Amino acid sequence: MQSTGTHDPTTTPTHCPYCALQCGMNLTPVEGGTVEVSERADFPVNRGALCGKGRTAAAVLAPGARLTSPLVRSGDGALVPAGWDEALDRIAGNLERTRARYGADALGVFGGGGLTNEKAYALGKFARVVLGTSQIDYNGRFCMSSAAAAGTRAFGLDRGLPFPLEDVPRTGCVILVGSNPAETMPPSLRYFTELRENGGTLIVVDPRRTKTAEQADLHLAPRPGTDLALALGMLHLVVAEGRVDEAYVEERTSGWEEARAAAMAHWPEHVERITGVSVPELREAVRLFCAPEAAMVLTARGPEQQAKGTDTVGAWINLCLATGRAGRPLSGYGCLTGQGNGQGGREHGQKADQLPGYRKLTDPAARRHVAGVWGVDPDSLPGPGRSAYELLDALGTDVRSLLVMGSNPVVSAPRAAHVEERLRSLDFLAVCDVVLSETAQLADVVLPVTQWAEETGTTTSLEGRVLLRRRALTPPDGVRGDLEVLHGLAGRLGVEKGFPTDPEEVFEELRRASAGGPADYSGIDYRRLAQENGVFWPCPAPPAPDGTGATDSATDSGVGTGTGTGTGTAPHPGTPRLFLDRFATDDGRARFVPVAHRPSAEEPDDEYPVLLTTGRVVSQYQSGAQTRRVAELNAAAPGPFVELHPRLAARLGAAEGDPLAVVSRRGRAVAPARITTGIRPDTVFMPFHWPGEGRANTLTNPALDPTSRMPEFKVCAVRVETVTPQRRHPLLP
Repeated sequence: MQSTGTHDPTTTPTHCPYCALQCGMNLTPVEGGTVEVSERADFPVNRGALCGKGRTAAAVLAPGARLTSPLVRSGDGALVPAGWDEALDRIAGNLERTRARYGADALGVFGGGGLTNEKAYALGKFARVVLGTSQIDYNGRFCMSSAAAAGTRAFGLDRGLPFPLEDVPRTGCVILVGSNPAETMPPSLRYFTELRENGGTLIVVDPRRTKTAEQADLHLAPRPGTDLALALGMLHLVVAEGRVDEAYVEERTSGWEEARAAAMAHWPEHVERITGVSVPELREAVRLFCAPEAAMVLTARGPEQQAKGTDTVGAWINLCLATGRAGRPLSGYGCLTGQGNGQGGREHGQKADQLPGYRKLTDPAARRHVAGVWGVDPDSLPGPGRSAYELLDALGTDVRSLLVMGSNPVVSAPRAAHVEERLRSLDFLAVCDVVLSETAQLADVVLPVTQWAEETGTTTSLEGRVLLRRRALTPPDGVRGDLEVLHGLAGRLGVEKGFPTDPEEVFEELRRASAGGPADYSGIDYRRLAQENGVFWPCPAPPAPDGTGATDSATDSGVGTGTGTGTGTAPHPGTPRLFLDRFATDDGRARFVPVAHRPSAEEPDDEYPVLLTTGRVVSQYQSGAQTRRVAELNAAAPGPFVELHPRLAARLGAAEGDPLAVVSRRGRAVAPARITTGIRPDTVFMPFHWPGEGRANTLTNPALDPTSRMPEFKVCAVRVETVTPQRRHPLLP
């Protein structure tokens, strides 16, 4: 796939702009000032393999697919081209007027999990230092916030995978809960294939028989919203069958008795009635998981995007802890992060309650440290703000002006029609994006910004591996980087210093801001990233010769690698494997948390008798704002559909391809039927990549997890209706 632009006449090693695998790829200039994507075999995660999205990633660089000029809303309501000074002046002026009239918290900032670490860091700093607002969050809240909350609660630290992917084929059993990597991150599927080739077993938990489930040794198909009961039923059997690792529980954990008592209330027959998973299947899953010396549980959006997602993930963690499968080689709990920089995006300041380095905004010491790096008074930093959906829900009332960077909530947010209405009610909306997304179409000012191949910056993969993306092309005239945008706005709003446009300079400040924090990047620099193919955090800087320097957080937080401490003057090696010596809690022990199953926020009834679950397809990504502009991907996945079981289709009188209306309490979506025995008869599935009448998130429920504030994307009550095609008058063309 080719794109236009000027270039350096050498091949540039870099990384894919899409999912959290951050696959390595090469960009090579070709005749005509274009670039070609090719395999990069030296990067250990994908080992040269690329999915269709990665292979075609350069297509979005073409001028016809992307924005190349700022746009401003004219007097007649149209978006028209404008110069950069006019666009930035208009944004700064409106933000200043809103703040003067309503206060700083009337300004909102909504970021994205695809922004580099440098952009995420600068955006969080811009919100808190320049705007003085607490109202900042990002779409990564919709990704793995429940897993992050549960991991922090149990282990004292959240990192998507506490071990590298290379460990997966070497373990004995993997339980993959609510994940379909065959479609969401295809190059990773080889790890699960190799697991089975090595004699290990794969258990897939999913209400659909996905392409991943087809490769499993055991597929459990629970009713959507019942993953919590399933995990508790398995833990009950672990106890009843005498499979608890008593020595491990005694030596390395706390809180077991309370968690055990909670699990014992979920006996197998009761769990079977809740989940639809039979008792023999439950027993077989426990046997397969407990038989080998080492095993893992990996979760994704299925169990996490629920109003009880934190407790659901916590139940799977409890299963790992009770069987001694955490903080040991080739064992543990991990989360398969979705977005390209979903991990780093929350580590460094986009999330409403966090400061760089994964520090808590409510921690006075954290505030002092970060404020010192920023050169501001700690008391000037605002407190925690609203979570993502709550921020979107407050638009037009409490929050009057909004800056969006790298997100498309019109398509991706739950209860999307309501969110679209809230966006339209704003006094002022500015959007920075590569393309004219559905959200950008509503904006008063749209700024065209650079893409992955046109800028240098770092991301943090699902493994916790910090990576360097390299610039391979000069962006088209009229396009600027997000760091340039923030620099220009900060200056216009009275902050002349502190927002450099050079990404390496921003990263050097990020290193200092993160030093001593849970996500310590202080021992990482661009040189190391280029030479080492990435570095796993925490990676603290070694003490200076005089004994001063950054805190060795890998030692202090108890998450050492077992391969070195980072003391002395040698560089810290990074931390590919967490928790081998101790967990990152005050006493070094992992914490069991007692949890109990509870119904979903919205259960089926006579009016809405069917369950809807949502997800992705292999040829589209997230809201589809970029992938829907690639002809090859659109040919493979041209539009939305409603997947349903033949029994439900027969009751409706629906045939393959017939238009179906899926109706929830929040709205109605229409898409053609796709009939398959690979889904439960009580469930329908819709992918969420498209706007318009097939927008799946029109239907989804914004009920929030009380801890993570994750909306319940993965389960809501709907009814399904056939749609009679509108007949045209015979005399009309």
